[in-house]
Amino acid sequence: MSKKPESKQPKETYDIYAPPYFGGRWLGTTMASGPSKLIGRVLRTSLYALTDDFSKQYLLINFRIVNVRDRRCDTVFYGHMYGREFLRSLVKRGSDKIDMIFDITTSDGFVMRLTCIAFTVSKVSLKKRKAIRALMKRILVDSAAKMTHDQLAQEMVLGKTASDIYNEMKKIVMPRHVGVVKSKILKLGDLSKIMAVESQQA
Repeated sequence: MSKKPESKQPKETYDIYAPPYFGGRWLGTTMASGPSKLIGRVLRTSLYALTDDFSKQYLLINFRIVNVRDRRCDTVFYGHMYGREFLRSLVKRGSDKIDMIFDITTSDGFVMRLTCIAFTVSKVSLKKRKAIRALMKRILVDSAAKMTHDQLAQEMVLGKTASDIYNEMKKIVMPRHVGVVKSKILKLGDLSKIMAVESQQA
């Protein structure tokens, strides 16, 4: 005797919003058979879509759904990356690329893996490369210790962190471009304060 197929729950449409620290903008819609199916989903968009600044279309941001209220999905920053074409365009002959990958922990317990890159105007010695990597890590580890996940995300994406590294790096060698070109959340930290703010602004 054949079994009856299980009746599938009908899917409904939910709206996804960026967190308040990225403007709280509507990011789009998604379909799901219930709120529990949405928790953990990741959506990618560009910084251009959040700021209307066309020059920022190269920077892509991931947001993760962490809460669903009615038909509204609240998100947190879940990482970012430079677009491949833009990153490729930064490579020039006669200069060096200095990169470093390391993990940091924010003051609210988020663990992030960061990729930081500096492109120089001219060739750089091994000794200077080592010094540049050390200052990259120092600046980002110190910043993370003082900031919450959302504060650090803003500074990385909007260029404040890169500017801090650039200004320190000038004391060693002249940089052509500096950036945190990729970040990824390895572990979520304390979401309570973030969710409280989003509830007030919904």
